[in-house]
Amino acid sequence: MSQKNCYILGIESSCDDTAAAVINNGVILSNVVATQKIHEEYGGVVPELASRAHQQNIVPVVYQALRKANIDKKELSAIAFTSGPGLMGSLLVGTSFSKSLALGLNIPLLDVNHMQAHILAHFIKADGQTAPNFPFLAMTISGGHTQIVLVKDYFEMEVIGETIDDAVGEAFDKAGKILGLPYPGGPLVDKYAQSGNPKRFKFTKPKVSPLDFSFSGLKTAVLYFIEREVNNNPNFIAENLEDICASIQYTIVDYLMDKLKNAVKQTGIKEIAIGGGVSANSGIRNALVNAEAKYGWKTHIPKFEFCTDNAAMIAIVGELKYKNGLFASNNVVANARMKI
Repeated sequence: MSQKNCYILGIESSCDDTAAAVINNGVILSNVVATQKIHEEYGGVVPELASRAHQQNIVPVVYQALRKANIDKKELSAIAFTSGPGLMGSLLVGTSFSKSLALGLNIPLLDVNHMQAHILAHFIKADGQTAPNFPFLAMTISGGHTQIVLVKDYFEMEVIGETIDDAVGEAFDKAGKILGLPYPGGPLVDKYAQSGNPKRFKFTKPKVSPLDFSFSGLKTAVLYFIEREVNNNPNFIAENLEDICASIQYTIVDYLMDKLKNAVKQTGIKEIAIGGGVSANSGIRNALVNAEAKYGWKTHIPKFEFCTDNAAMIAIVGELKYKNGLFASNNVVANARMKI
């Protein structure tokens, strides 16, 4: 089959978003995401509910992706799917569906590492997005991961720094919960932070090794700070919400940038890419733009639709694997704790 007619269907189901996308030669023809609203009332993702919702959503989402791409399933060249890391019940839905569809259509199967996909999303051909040159440093920041990765080639990556406890996205969401914001709190912290004074309240940055992260202490510090201030003034949060959010966000972003600066110093690599849900945060995006001018870095910031969990990033990895003949067997299994 010619490259021009090579269509890869990407399927993503690692957490609580059911997504499907079709790619052709690096260009996304469709990118459909069904977000599960049911978790909002529980203040976090409930794994059993997530897997049930995936079962309900996966057929209509794939149908819509094929329809928007204006192709028939018989025109597909291969099926790419997220095999890990993620919630096991959620991964099993996508894995089982993808294996069945590939078998039924008699086309190759391509297993994709979710965290590699966040990094390789930069290679999607899209307006305003340029692909990084190898080698580059990638910082993956999400609700489940915080890592600095040395990317030597498409499938040659080395984690050189990571969190020793909680992920940055969890820290943002927990801060939002402490402030009484609805789930997920991270995007709301970002929203209020944009109108606040980032230097109003000071939080100590955790001290660990130069390239590693820690967020558990910061979450505790925010909790104790809020409890103390609310005891003195019951209206403290309402009266200072924007400044509190701005100060928390400033501390987290400054901490992330400290680690990136350490990584650049250690490796000598000044080409930087970010990926994962927290890469949609305005604070980190602005900090990277400023770093480009201040330190002479070349920074790559993904388009918003490629930040949170989506199938376009699964499709681009699938296409790269397809072109390199890196197919999976039908015995492939999901792996909730897969490493990058």
